[in-house]
Formats: sequence, structure tokens, C-alpha cells
Amino acid sequence: MILIPPIEPMLAKPLGHTLPSGEGVAFEPKWDGFRCLVFRRADDVVLQGRGRSRDGELVDLAYAFPELVETVLAQVPAGTVLGGEIVAERSGRLDFGTLSSRLRPRSEAGGPNIARLARTAPASLLLFDVLENDGVTFLDEPYQERHARLASLAAPWSPPLRLTPTTTDPAVALSWFTGFESAGVDGLIVKPLADPYRPGVRAQGKVKHQRTADVVLAGWRPHVRPGPDGAPMVGSLLLGLYDEAGRLHHVGAASAFSAARRAELAVELEPLTAADAAPHPWRDADPATVSVPGEASRWKKEQPWIALRPERVLEVTYEQMEGPRFRHLAGFLRWRPDRDPASCRFDQLEVPPASDIADLLAGS
Repeated sequence: MILIPPIEPMLAKPLGHTLPSGEGVAFEPKWDGFRCLVFRRADDVVLQGRGRSRDGELVDLAYAFPELVETVLAQVPAGTVLGGEIVAERSGRLDFGTLSSRLRPRSEAGGPNIARLARTAPASLLLFDVLENDGVTFLDEPYQERHARLASLAAPWSPPLRLTPTTTDPAVALSWFTGFESAGVDGLIVKPLADPYRPGVRAQGKVKHQRTADVVLAGWRPHVRPGPDGAPMVGSLLLGLYDEAGRLHHVGAASAFSAARRAELAVELEPLTAADAAPHPWRDADPATVSVPGEASRWKKEQPWIALRPERVLEVTYEQMEGPRFRHLAGFLRWRPDRDPASCRFDQLEVPPASDIADLLAGS
């Protein structure tokens, strides 16, 4: 092989929330998974992820996905380097939670648990680029030519190896963007047809959904660092929405404040602090029926938070929901003093149409 790991994958920069015209570009679904470069060497496989170890090295994910290693060894010729995404499917949609669980045995029981998860929660490898094959590198070739090579190479593949769907038709791309969100499509990747592969460079584009919601502020988590005076600063605001039964559920957090704003928020919100003995919809809730913040699990310690009386409403941006929670951190837009907290309910959220990821992959 000419290319050896590690190689930084080519990255994507945000293009906003609407599709470009489509001239001179190809569109691909943006998968909700683990990005990786696949190195099929003579006797083994490296699944190089984007995460890094404590010493700064890019992590090889092959240990966690033995079923993918076995498939690559069987179906991909030695001396091949591919770009793709590791995903997990559950009930017709991509499930990032299930996928994340595949990495956890590394710090626990190791091999037996990894083998069990490979059987009970198998992953797939969705591939969209080829960097090398048969001793020839294609980094300098245009994307359009690289993809034609990839399509030829993928002809004999069978699941869990799949070729990512691609199109130059903006109308088809829009149908993916709007029609398969509920199946786990995170947005769209936009790739200039004439561009070479540029490791570590944000030379592609990405288009993601963005929506707004009015939510209730019911608490905050301290920042990892205190302020200059030693007082705690706001790390994130804890957000809630009411269900039809009038129960306030924790749906996520808003963060990304400057240091000065974090200190200001701690002072600004202090009058709303709920006394330890005072009732609060999350402190007094049954976690079996109401989502609450700071829950401990086998993967993380309980996260401390400060309860606030749920009297203030803010408007936030969010990309998509994962069950009853925001998939990623929400973005703070503005306070909404005109809104009654009790009116901030789940029924305000846009529900994307039902879809099945198999219908999208059938076109690949």
C-alpha cells in the first residue's frame, strides 16, 4: 500500500440550512454515524475514526466492529483505502445511541461483550469515496472520477457494505433532505465534482436542518471553570417542555456563551434559584415517567445542576429531535418574556414524515 494510516479525512464546512443550486456539485445524505477511513491491508483492516486517544493519536475502531472487519477482508481487495461512515440501524432508522454503545466494551469486559454486541447490534459501513486501489492513489483525481471508480469497485458488495447514494439533481437531494430525516439522515453533504481529495481540509459543504422552539428554563449546570472571583459561571442552560399531562420534561441544553456572558447569566439567574426545600418539577419527578437532567448511568457520573423556578421562557434553535430530546446542543436566540411557560409544549415541534432508511439505501 502507498497510503498508510493515519490520514486526516476531508471535512465539510456549514453552508447554512438551504440547498445550493447544484451546479457542479454532487449531493449525498449526511449520515448520523462515525466517520472513518477504511484501510484494507494485506492481512488486516484499519477503521480509522476521527476521535483521538489521550496521546493525540487517531483511534482505530476495528476492535469494536469485528463484523465489519470480517466483511471488508472478504469483499474489498487488499491495497484499498475507502472513505465512509459506520452506522447502526434499528427499526428502520439510524440509531446513534445503539452505535455509541458499540464503543463502550473497550473499558469494560472487552472481547466477550464486543462479540455479543456484534451479533445483537450489528453495524453497517456506508462508503462514499476511494483514495487508493491496487497500488494506485486517487487523491489528486476529481471527486467525479473517484466516485466512478468506487461504484465499479462496489458492484459485488453485499451488506453490511453499502454504496452511499449520490445525485447531481437538487430535486432528488431535497427529497432526501425533507423525506428521510425521521430515518436518521442528518442533512446533506455537498461535494464539488471537480475537486481532489484534500485530507484535513473543509473542502466540502454540509446542509443541516434548523428549527426554533420556545422552551422553559428550569435549571443550569456550572461551567468547568469558575469565574475570576471564584464564583460559579453558567456552563449550560437546562431546557424543558411540557407534555399533555402537564409534566415538564428535560429536553436538552443551550451553551456556547462567552466567558463574560457566563458570569452575567449566573448573576442574572440567581433570583430564580429554587430553594432546596421548595418543590421543583425535576427534583420531585419520577425519572421513570419524566426526563430529568443529571441522571447517572453506567457510562457517566451524575452531573450537578442548579434548579431554577420554571418561570422564564427562551427561544432556541435546534436541528432535530432524538426521541423526546434535542439531538445536539440547542442555540440560544433570545428571551421570550411574552410567553407563558405552561404554553411551551411538545406539540409546537415540527414532526418530520415517517420514513425508512432501507428505502433510501435501495437506490444505492
